[in-house]
Amino acid sequence: MIDPTCLESAAAPGGPPRLLAICSAQPEPLWPANDSIARNAVLSAIRKRAISTLADPVTVQVGPLGVAGDAQADRAVHGGRNQAVYAYPFEHYAFWSSVRGQARQPTALTWGAMGENFVLQGLLESALWVGDRLRIGTLEFLVTRPRTPCFKFDHVMGFRQASKMMVQSGYTGFYLAVQGTGHIAAGDAVEVLPGERMISLAQRHALAQHKGQGSLW
Repeated sequence: MIDPTCLESAAAPGGPPRLLAICSAQPEPLWPANDSIARNAVLSAIRKRAISTLADPVTVQVGPLGVAGDAQADRAVHGGRNQAVYAYPFEHYAFWSSVRGQARQPTALTWGAMGENFVLQGLLESALWVGDRLRIGTLEFLVTRPRTPCFKFDHVMGFRQASKMMVQSGYTGFYLAVQGTGHIAAGDAVEVLPGERMISLAQRHALAQHKGQGSLW
């Protein structure tokens, strides 16, 4: 199930790419202390919350280290300039809603449910290459890599196969490096500026899996 307010704000398919929501979070415990699967306290900022939506298009500052007010708990594998912003296509929300329903997870998906900073509409991973740039508002963003999920995504989705399904489906979303500092808001158009196009996001994803690269979340 997807929160009705998210569905209402998304236009019919086929329109130009745009930014539907901007999300952020501070690190917090991933699960309650009495959770039977918790062995040690784990902090994570994967539970993002919308701070700018089409219904309330607040202007948000974004800089080289990401969205203002956002943070990472484990900076050894999260964040940094090449992974400053995580973007996710809205079109994949229906897939996750369906598989969560099969896993008997009744809570509705809201913006930021995948741990993303940007919810994008009209721009899938299959249309992008490493090194492409996205122009949003006054800023440009460099496409750097697809996401490789881990157990934290399983936990927030509510079933243990979620990270495996993200890898197998290719519905990974992608990381962006921020070129400068500026302000953007939900509703801003997204323009793709092609780079050299030596390796696609799909090829980069396949290569990472072939090498058995470690998780980023």
